[in-house]
Amino acid sequence: MTTTRFAPSPTGYIHVGNLRTALMNYLIARKSGGTFILRIDDTDPERSKETYVDAIKQDLEWLGLTWDKVERQSERLDRYVAAADKLREIGRFYEAFETPTELDLKRKKQLNMGKPPVYDRAALNLSDDEKTALRAERGDGVWRFKLDHQRIEWTDGILGDISIDAASVSDPVLIRGDGQFLYTLASVVDDTEMGVTHVVRGSDHVTNTATQIQIIEALGGTVPSFAHHSLLTGPQGEALSKRLGTLALRDLREAGVQPMALLSLMARLGSSDPVELRSDMAELVEGFDINRFGAAPTKFDVEDLYPLTARHLQSLPLAAVQSVLEGLGVPADKQAAFWDVAKENITTLNDLGPWWDLCRDGADPLIADEDKDFIAEAMALLPEGPYDSDSWGTWTAAVKEKTGRKGKGLFMPLRKAVTGMERGPDMSALLALMETVRARG
Repeated sequence: MTTTRFAPSPTGYIHVGNLRTALMNYLIARKSGGTFILRIDDTDPERSKETYVDAIKQDLEWLGLTWDKVERQSERLDRYVAAADKLREIGRFYEAFETPTELDLKRKKQLNMGKPPVYDRAALNLSDDEKTALRAERGDGVWRFKLDHQRIEWTDGILGDISIDAASVSDPVLIRGDGQFLYTLASVVDDTEMGVTHVVRGSDHVTNTATQIQIIEALGGTVPSFAHHSLLTGPQGEALSKRLGTLALRDLREAGVQPMALLSLMARLGSSDPVELRSDMAELVEGFDINRFGAAPTKFDVEDLYPLTARHLQSLPLAAVQSVLEGLGVPADKQAAFWDVAKENITTLNDLGPWWDLCRDGADPLIADEDKDFIAEAMALLPEGPYDSDSWGTWTAAVKEKTGRKGKGLFMPLRKAVTGMERGPDMSALLALMETVRARG
């Protein structure tokens, strides 16, 4: 059975880059009837916050990305200890004591000699006495996985055939000097023991994947199918890293972006298929194919979410927004008519408030100097409310007969006087909803 996972670190809020990874893994699991695991990568006790764990769950629930089970890496430390012990037993794990400064000097020296800047494995030559002396001087060292210096190859679900020379990669550090297990080991142990069959993540993890394949094999696990999606850039190809704070999912939610608009865009962005607004998750699942995605950097423009949000809202029945209308104070007997009028003229649900304010309180008139006498004459012909769907036509016909104005010269000044705006809903429907017109008198 297909099993995928999304493994965020609870050190901040989920942003659009995280969502891309989560959504692809979710859709693969759901399309195959498999299992989707939410795995909280909280092995760093200093940076991990419970507030962010809750926020991650809230954001995924808002989008409808439901998980089948939750795992927490902080509750699995004994499993990582056991894996580390096994690696030591088979001679694939060794302790190293270089300081960051020493490692930097080694890298610079290798680069000057035209060699790849990889760790030189000097720690393998240390005697027990030398290790004891270094521990006394510097404390515990880091633990590195000893790579087999051969080519690491796999067929990537997006990038195709990948081949990496392990000799061009440093032996990865799996345990820090303070004893903290790093993602590279924890993820391998979890994927193996949880039966993860497919892993989709960003293309910046390709080298990690190469080393993890060897770790999986050393621990006797089954290597999952890997796929590395392209990284998102801004609309001009700029790095998103500096903008991610404004692209957190909770910020998009606050701005009024609808879940299906966001999911519809992210499920197709970077693929050879056009972005199409989907009505529900089932359509997204049915239309998803990881093999349709490419390796090129993918441009993301947050502004693309708003036309999709507007189109999604236009398709919604009254029942879907009734609670929002109730929150605005729209009377039950006017909700259907108000939604029919407003939904064609909003981008997000946040835009509904001003439209209801207009209907309830009227608006400050927008009257050009040359139209002042005309508007005064027209307002004298506007009957007292309440208004109905015929009121606008009856009124404009009377104004036309009295003033001789017609067409745009008639209708535009009246719209601006009544609504304070040059554009908006059909005036017959809007006037029927308005409780007062300020321009009177």
